[in-house]
Amino acid sequence: MTSPFHRRFVVRWADADANGHLRNTAYAEYANDTRVALLASLGYAWTRFQALRLGPVLFREEIEYRREAAIGEEVLVDALAAGMAPDVSRWSIRHRLWKPDGTEMAQITVVGSWLDLEARRAVAPPADLAGAFLSMARSEPFAELHAIRKR
Repeated sequence: MTSPFHRRFVVRWADADANGHLRNTAYAEYANDTRVALLASLGYAWTRFQALRLGPVLFREEIEYRREAAIGEEVLVDALAAGMAPDVSRWSIRHRLWKPDGTEMAQITVVGSWLDLEARRAVAPPADLAGAFLSMARSEPFAELHAIRKR
């Protein structure tokens, strides 16, 4: 993947706060929808995760707010690899949210892993998913993360 994966959203009434601006939790929801679409584009739609009894899990989510968007405005959200363990058992994705005119609205960084739904523990992903993650466009800075320790 040579360029960042991205999606477009239009701020709906349901996404807005009492001031008519994008509500704080909607920023995170747009980033989450972007990550789910990224996984599907890599061949990992929800049905594939279900079949493998595997799923993504977040350990941390951090949001830096910069500007608001109003009802009816377009918001672009991308996804860049911000860090990864060598076996991709742990990863970080940075989302940038901006308006079409280039105004940066927020930056959201998440740290996660893959959850074995049977064993209920974090694991490394299948080789094809690991390879796809390793080929993602990277943010600056990019961090080398420690692998999940096996018990």
